Amino acid sequence: MLRAKNKTGLVFFPAFDWAIDPTHPEREERLLYTQDQVFEEGLFDIDGITEYKPDLVTEKDVQRVHMCVPDVKRVTTNSHFISAGGAKTIGRAVMEKEIDCGFALVRPPGHHAMRVVHGGRGFCNINIEAIMVEFLRKEYGIKKVAIIDTDCHHGDGTQDIYWHDPNTLFVSVHQDGRTLYPGSGFLNEFGGPNAAGTTLNIPLPPNTSDEGYLYTVENAILPILDEFKPDIIINSAGQDNHFSDPLTNMNFSAKGYADLTSLLKPDIAVLEGGYSIEGALPYVNMGIILAMAGLDYSNIKEPNYDPSRLSQSSSVSGSIKDICKDVLNVWNNRDALRDKIRGDGKFHERARNIMYDTDNIYEMQKEKIMICDDCAGSIRIESSSDTGHNLFGVHIPVDACNKCKEVGYEWFETGKSGSFKNTLLQDRSEDNYLTS
Repeated sequence: MLRAKNKTGLVFFPAFDWAIDPTHPEREERLLYTQDQVFEEGLFDIDGITEYKPDLVTEKDVQRVHMCVPDVKRVTTNSHFISAGGAKTIGRAVMEKEIDCGFALVRPPGHHAMRVVHGGRGFCNINIEAIMVEFLRKEYGIKKVAIIDTDCHHGDGTQDIYWHDPNTLFVSVHQDGRTLYPGSGFLNEFGGPNAAGTTLNIPLPPNTSDEGYLYTVENAILPILDEFKPDIIINSAGQDNHFSDPLTNMNFSAKGYADLTSLLKPDIAVLEGGYSIEGALPYVNMGIILAMAGLDYSNIKEPNYDPSRLSQSSSVSGSIKDICKDVLNVWNNRDALRDKIRGDGKFHERARNIMYDTDNIYEMQKEKIMICDDCAGSIRIESSSDTGHNLFGVHIPVDACNKCKEVGYEWFETGKSGSFKNTLLQDRSEDNYLTS
């Protein structure tokens, strides 16, 4: 009997009862073809590959990560709880050493969902990877986490959630934001004053092929991971950089995805985008599963695969080499960048306008963070949207020092007496979440 070198867990959740509309690219068929392929190829007959059923996340699991306006139930469905629960199930199985690694093939996706949630953006309402990570931190005490987002779209939601967290390395490899939604993810987006350099963006030019993606992993991502030394590696495994994807302009192949997975060696992969439902997803997912299990994937080949047609130009190759050098420069100079952002102040502020393209909502947000050498720093958020809802939120980090915790509760008391309809406290140090 064929045996997996690495015990590998899989969770499937196609979300039959959730759709933006029946013909939308983000629909249940994204997983049904893969599910059929997995059974037809007999992957569950391989010793060491195990199917798990998705657990449900709780409202508290969501509150560890998100400030939902007006509340969690109004911006989610049961499918969101099960999708995030599928990632949680795999995370728990890895931490309990039932499996060596696992892949949550679930929808709805999550990497465009930011800390504050007024609705759906980029097909995402809640961030399923972040919910899983913070559950694992609470239950198993893991500290240093690396999230490598290989979706073709910039993972702006995950970036936002971990912008101020020096213990989470977030790396997004994506098609240049000047050519693709959400129009962000540039080299100068590298984290806040307490965490400069632990957010890294690698914007690749259109028509990047297997060669470019694998060069990026080997020459930028792996050296940074070696130095960061995470307790766990998460891959936000979007598949919309495939050459047949209808929404993007890249030339990645199914075997390329498998090679990337083999190089990256993620403990947990979580499905994000990917909209070539028949021509790519079953083959890409098969490649990822086989690579995670440590099995031969050399015969994975999708329809219409022609490597000569998909090879990248010398100018694309040159651009990628320059981008990787710039990313390493940000990483190697992160202390100087942190000092430059901080200046001489005690607080750092930023203001943003955020569009929820899925639900057609516009948010105006102001954020203030304590500059701190002892923890990730408490954060105060004022948010309002054109729906009429507003929020005053306070985030106290999991490793909060006494000073940041004290200031966080002072902010919360100030917010409770203000004019905001929703006042929320995320006290991660006590796993305590309050509303007023």
